[in-house]
Amino acid sequence: MTDETRRYTFGRAMRLGQAREFAAVYNARCRKTAGPLVVHGRPNALPHPRLGLSVGRRVGTAVARNRIKRLVREAFRRMQHDLPRGYDLVVVVRPHEALALAAYQHLLHKAVRQIHQEWDRRETSPAN
Repeated sequence: MTDETRRYTFGRAMRLGQAREFAAVYNARCRKTAGPLVVHGRPNALPHPRLGLSVGRRVGTAVARNRIKRLVREAFRRMQHDLPRGYDLVVVVRPHEALALAAYQHLLHKAVRQIHQEWDRRETSPAN
């Protein structure tokens, strides 16, 4: 797919919204930390990644939390075609001052790459 035909939307199909979807990702027990972001990941059977966000009150006021959520969503939206296909991701945000969009993109990409490597390792290792 060329850049001209790629769609960079963040519609409902790209989101995790139900508690059972979040629980399934947490229960997969695969998480990687990159700066203030803790990214939990699990393969899905879809041709695209999906994103869920968890930003607690300890992160700051509602204004600060919403700004961070917007920045993380935008980082995911812009990078969705560069990320490995078929992962459900839950990003848990730890308390910090809001970073620039490029910083969130870098941190998210780093953590998702590590998750992908972890799942490759799990699939290729012999069963116990």
